[in-house]
Formats: sequence, structure tokens, C-alpha cells
Amino acid sequence: MANAGSYLRPAQAYPSRTTLTPADALPVAGADAGAAAGNAKPGIPVSAVKALDISGLKAVSIKDNPELRDRMAASWLTKKAADARAVTDVPDNAPQNIYATVKVDGKVVATLYNGGSSVMTNDAAGKVGDLQDPPGLKGGPDLAQSRAERIAKAIGGTVEKAPTAITQSEWKPRETTSTDYTRAQLDAAFDAMVAEQQKAIAPRSAGYSTQRESSGGYTDFNA
Repeated sequence: MANAGSYLRPAQAYPSRTTLTPADALPVAGADAGAAAGNAKPGIPVSAVKALDISGLKAVSIKDNPELRDRMAASWLTKKAADARAVTDVPDNAPQNIYATVKVDGKVVATLYNGGSSVMTNDAAGKVGDLQDPPGLKGGPDLAQSRAERIAKAIGGTVEKAPTAITQSEWKPRETTSTDYTRAQLDAAFDAMVAEQQKAIAPRSAGYSTQRESSGGYTDFNA
């Protein structure tokens, strides 16, 4: 072997390994099962369960809770008013409410509306920065004009008034919904709310009864 130029590589000592099989992972019956049973908490015996005494309980109608009744009625009135406005009112940013536009090189970079609100491109908004309104201008075409001039000055643009622009005297601020309801309004609203709910439930109740009657079956709910 020495003349052949070969060498013997000594064996390396590796730590012994233990190979586990799926069977090794199974719990050992006997000791482990006994320990688990010993650690289990005892349940509540049926004899210890007592029925609640509901003889003194009384069903209370919402009508008998004035505070809750009034809050529900006020919420219902507010929702109805909001729904009505959504149907009839034209949004402030509708095309027919445009007051003016600000253009740079013939491109619209800002739009002003008769109510005083405005929208700008991100680039224009970055150049304008914090658009502080002058004291006394709370809304309307005068505020739109003031904003348009300041935007145009900040970005080097021109203001073009729209054909749909109106004057300050023609502008009508949006009506705010009052939450100070009278006693009569709250009472009438609560009655209308109850009637509305009963009307919505009636078709479903009628359909359920018809289905049960047509099946010819009988269910005893007292069981």
C-alpha cells in the first residue's frame, strides 16, 4: 500500500444520533394516561345546577324608556333628512357648479367651485402649500375667486372664469340639519319608525306562516 502512493484516511468520530420513528411520537398508554386523568378538572354535577328565578322579571318596552326612545327617534329623523338631501341636492363639486379653473400652459391644474371648494393636481398643491383663507370668507364665489387668484400666483398660471360661475348674492349656503327636535317631532318620528319596521317585517312573517300552513305540519314550540 505504501508503494502504491495511497494513504488511509482515518475514520472520524461522529456523535451518535438517535433516529425516531412515527411510533416513538405516540403517547405511552398507562402512565401518561393515568397522569392526564389525574390532572383533569372535575365537571359540575347536574344536581348542582339551579334554574334561574325569572318570576320577578318584567319585559320593558322601548316606549317606557324615554331617553332611549328619543335617541332612536332623533337618529331616525337625521337619517331621513340625509337621505332626502342625497336625492335632491347637487354636490358642490358637480360640473354645473364650477366657478373657475386655473391653467398653466393651457392645462387645467386647479378647479374652483361656486361653494368655495377647490381641487388641484399634486404638483400644484405642492407649490401652493397651506392655502390659508382670508378672515371673513366662509364660502361662496368670493372665496372661490380669492383661492383661484392665490393659486394662480403661486404656480404662475391664469384664472379662467367658467360660464357656470355665479355671484356671491346668488349663492345659497347648504342648510344644516338641526338636531334640536321638539317633543311632537320626536313622538311622531318614533311612531313612524315603528310603523316602518312593522311594514318591513309583515311580508316575511306572512310568507313564513303560509309556508307552514301549506305543509300541513304542526310544531309544538312549548316542548
